[in-house]
Amino acid sequence: MRKFNVFDAEMTYEDSEPEPYRAGSHRFGPKIGATRLGATVYELPPGQAVCPYHYESEEEWLLVLQGEVTLRHPDGEDVLGPGDITAFPTGPAGAHQTTNKGTETVRMLMFANHDPIGYAAYPDSNKISFWSDSSDPADRVRVRRGKDLDYYDGEPLG
Repeated sequence: MRKFNVFDAEMTYEDSEPEPYRAGSHRFGPKIGATRLGATVYELPPGQAVCPYHYESEEEWLLVLQGEVTLRHPDGEDVLGPGDITAFPTGPAGAHQTTNKGTETVRMLMFANHDPIGYAAYPDSNKISFWSDSSDPADRVRVRRGKDLDYYDGEPLG
């Protein structure tokens, strides 16, 4: 049996992440043999967020392990503390952002189904990202929402 202790997770911080998105993380799903469900422990120093406000094609769950995190969602904001758990459904109803507005470090656990093809939309910046299981980097894209191409755009015709 494979196991992982979320309280002992060593965090990785990416130097390339800009303020206020400097969260530490440890993806451990594959370490316990998971292939269809992803799991990551996050560490949020004061003033930091995991990522911009977004929704996606994958369902996510959030469990707070330590500290208090401010959760922005379509109906406003709520503060969650240790032991609080919530789920974000797919699509706009599941939009969310987690931010540490307190003075102590937050540790939280996020679970999500792992779909090989999907999207994430960012309403504040009007972006959308698409990913696929293709090995071709051109099959992953992040663009502004709302620019709709004709179905036959770029296709040889006639």
